[in-house]
Amino acid sequence: MAREQTRTDKTAGRPAVRSAAEELYLGGVSPEPRPDAFPRLFIDLDVCFQADCRACDAQCSYYYHPDNQGVLSVGELATYALICRRCEHPHCVDACPRDALEQRLDQGKLLIRHNLRCVNCRSCSHACPYGTILPELLPRYAHNCDYCLDRRGEEAEPLCARTCSHGALELRAGDSDLDENTFLVGDHLMVRSRHWRWEKA
Repeated sequence: MAREQTRTDKTAGRPAVRSAAEELYLGGVSPEPRPDAFPRLFIDLDVCFQADCRACDAQCSYYYHPDNQGVLSVGELATYALICRRCEHPHCVDACPRDALEQRLDQGKLLIRHNLRCVNCRSCSHACPYGTILPELLPRYAHNCDYCLDRRGEEAEPLCARTCSHGALELRAGDSDLDENTFLVGDHLMVRSRHWRWEKA
């Protein structure tokens, strides 16, 4: 109870708190994120995907699961929100043998992966003609990021930002100036990526 109270106090006045897994697997990401002064988790996908690391070395302090790699769920969420082409006829969805992928028409064709159905066969990754569903973003086990919302201000938090060896993660104010390749995703995430735009296609 005390833990939930702390979570509420530190996020007063903000929208309902959703973890990255809830946003990713339930389609709960805010379609029109608004800037505010609240610090957001910033991830540079260009560094993350181009860095010479076979596995993410960023550590995570997720309270409920010590072996959690929450940054994987953040990377997947950011990829589906910004890099996915949102195809008219999504080959990735058709290729999935377990109906684990869904294209949400009510959310601008946002791709959602139902983790409990996913068997990690990576058929979707092979089927995507644009190479945007990276195999490393389809872990066998569910990972989750709670954006360290109830641990802000504690020493070494967020742990992922302190331990990422390539400097791809940090905290940034949500109302800071955004360059043309930096975007707000939902209410707690800021992403830098060379974003594919419909209007320029």
